[in-house]
Amino acid sequence: MTDALFIGIDGGGTHCRARIRDAQGALVGEGRGGPANIRLGPETVMASILAAARAAAAAGNLGEENVHRMHAGLGLAGAAQSKPLALFKSLPHPFASVSVDTDAYTAWLGATEGAEGAILILGTGSCGFAVVEGTRHSVGGYGSIISDGGSGAVIGREGLRRAVLAFDELGPRSALTDELLGHFGHSVEAIVDWADVATPGDFAGFTPTILAHAAAGDPVATAIIAAAAAEADTLIARLLALGAPTVALLGGLAGPLTPWLSPHAHDHIVAARADAMDGAILMAQQHAMTCASDLSPRIRP
Repeated sequence: MTDALFIGIDGGGTHCRARIRDAQGALVGEGRGGPANIRLGPETVMASILAAARAAAAAGNLGEENVHRMHAGLGLAGAAQSKPLALFKSLPHPFASVSVDTDAYTAWLGATEGAEGAILILGTGSCGFAVVEGTRHSVGGYGSIISDGGSGAVIGREGLRRAVLAFDELGPRSALTDELLGHFGHSVEAIVDWADVATPGDFAGFTPTILAHAAAGDPVATAIIAAAAAEADTLIARLLALGAPTVALLGGLAGPLTPWLSPHAHDHIVAARADAMDGAILMAQQHAMTCASDLSPRIRP
C-alpha cells in the first residue's frame, strides 16, 4: 500500500473540507466542496465530497484519475441518522475504499489521536463527543431546530428573532436589530419568506455580524452571545460529568466563543492535537488496514 493515497473529509452543514496525504503522511493537497450534512440528501452530499476531493487532487497536481487510489475517511454531519446514512451508503463512488462516521467522531479522533477525552464542535451546528473507557458518548448535535446550542445556526436564528421582536416593539431595538432588519429592507414578510427556505448555514451566515456587534457592546448582541456561551458551558459540563478529563473546542466558533465561557470550562479546555480532516485520514488508514484484501468500491460502515 506504499503508493496509496488517503483522503479525509470533514463534512459540515455549510461546506466540506478535504485533505489528501500519501502513505508516508506527507500533505498532498487540500480542497473544499459544498455542504455535506447527511440530512441534505445523499446525492447532494456525494457531489460535495467529490468536488472537494477533486479540488484537493488539483491542489496536489494530481489528475482526477488518481481518485481511485484514495482510501477515503468521511466524517459527516448527520451521519448518526440511520435512514439517510443508509441511502448515502447505497451510492456508487470512485474511491479505493470508504469508511463513514459522524463528523464528531473524526473530530474526536483527530483532536485526541485516539486517547481518552472529549471534543465540542462549535460551528454551523454543535455537538459534544467523548470516549471514556472505550465507550462513546454523544451530546447534542440533533440539528438547530431542536438542539445545537452555541452554534452559528442558533445564534443567527436568534438574531433574526430579536430583530422581528424589535420591529413589533416587543423587544429592545439596537444597532444589531436595525442592521438585520435593514438587510431585508425592514420587511418582516421578507424575513419570513427567507426563513422558510433557509438552511442552517444560511442562518449561521449572520453570526459574524452578531459577534461584531457584541464586541462593540451592543446589548442585544451581547445577550445572544452570552446565551450561546452558556449553552456551550452546559455541553462542556456534561462531557466532564461523563468522565472526560478534558475537552478540545473545535469549529469556526470555538475561538470567538472561548472568551465568553465560564472559568470552570476554561480549566478543562485543551488544544486539539490535530483537526477533523486528519482524524478522518486516520480512520481511513485504520479501515484500509483491516480490509486490505477487499478494496472493492463500496462504502463500508
